[in-house]
Amino acid sequence: MLGPLTLVVALPFLPAANALVRKNDVGRLPALGWNSWNAFQCDINSTKVITAANEVINLGLKDLGYEYINIDDCWSTKNTRNKNTNRLIPDPSKFPDGISGIAEQVHGLGLKLGIYSSASEITCAGYPASLGYETVDAQTFAEWGVDYLKYDNCYVSGNWTDTYAYCVPDGDGANGTCPDITNPAPEGYDWKTSKTYQRYNTMRDALLKLDRTILYSLCEWGQADVKTWGNETANSWRMSGDITANWSRIAQIANENSFLMDYANFWSYPDPDMLEVGNGDLTIEENKAHFALWAIMKSPLIIGTALDSISDDHLAILKNKYLLDFNQDPVIGSPAHPYKWGYNSDRTFDPVHPAEYWSGASSTLEGTLVLMLNSEDATSTRTAIWSEIPELKSYNAYQVIDAWTGKDLGCVKNKYKASLKSHDAAVLVVKGRC
Repeated sequence: MLGPLTLVVALPFLPAANALVRKNDVGRLPALGWNSWNAFQCDINSTKVITAANEVINLGLKDLGYEYINIDDCWSTKNTRNKNTNRLIPDPSKFPDGISGIAEQVHGLGLKLGIYSSASEITCAGYPASLGYETVDAQTFAEWGVDYLKYDNCYVSGNWTDTYAYCVPDGDGANGTCPDITNPAPEGYDWKTSKTYQRYNTMRDALLKLDRTILYSLCEWGQADVKTWGNETANSWRMSGDITANWSRIAQIANENSFLMDYANFWSYPDPDMLEVGNGDLTIEENKAHFALWAIMKSPLIIGTALDSISDDHLAILKNKYLLDFNQDPVIGSPAHPYKWGYNSDRTFDPVHPAEYWSGASSTLEGTLVLMLNSEDATSTRTAIWSEIPELKSYNAYQVIDAWTGKDLGCVKNKYKASLKSHDAAVLVVKGRC
């Protein structure tokens, strides 16, 4: 019997608007991998990187598509470059075989290596950065065998500061406003004339001149109205400030990103920052909801916890095949969208209570993924009504699978009701009609 799949197979393989198409499909789908920062910050070395790479394989994460092993800040010597070549110098105490040595080992495992720099004079931790050295740094990264560049935004000097300020809401004001912002841009201002745009596009151009294809991940914190130029500049672009391992911050970012889903598609994706699954004091329900929201928003899924000590419960979340299949759909690049806000009226900007009802078509799941979030601080019921869901409203009965347990729920008529603990999310795979 025909089901929702018949509605999606004819969709075109459309990229995001003005997307940066790369060789060998690099960046076509959201990146999957691991990053050192959330687990180790500056306490990083070759042993921890190679341990993470081995665990990606041992834990079965590589088989599910996780492939990038990314070294974040603090990998180089501090306050100095090579006096003859102007090249960055890997810290010999942390990386005795250099970055090229790490790359060789990571590549030998069938994985890819990522590195970190910043579009400024120094990085967030005070190490040499790439502003003014874009060409030499891009060439160096390529020669070392780097496959991914995270490019940050700290300590921008006065002569590189934008003329105007841009509002990144991050929960500061009602309805997504920034009441305390000074010197806002005039209406209609073209942010492609900004210095932020120039800083990030200079590195893009340097990367595009290389023989090696390096995935370019902007970390500009949502500055300079990046949604208007991020897709043509990089394969992902940060849309907010940094994430932390607490639910209030996760909810803030999810809320802000929910308004950017029309900018996500093949080759370029809004990036709500790395995963905190396994970190801090998040409940298991908060870990589940965090991962599920990031996955359905087609965000890059970059693990940020120590994999050699991860719990089975947290690992199971990161390995959820239904959510990964949705995130990595090779046919449909668009993410899930909120079809109803739930706790609030539709399209309400609320850092505490983001949109609670989401749906998206999936070729890999042969149907529609539906997510229901309980954003409240106590157990509460959420109900998915088929007639309200854009992909489903033509019919009133569907075969349904619980994406967390894999349980076949059978033929479900009209709606599905779930009792959810605080900050939990139900995820359903709705397949053929019945």
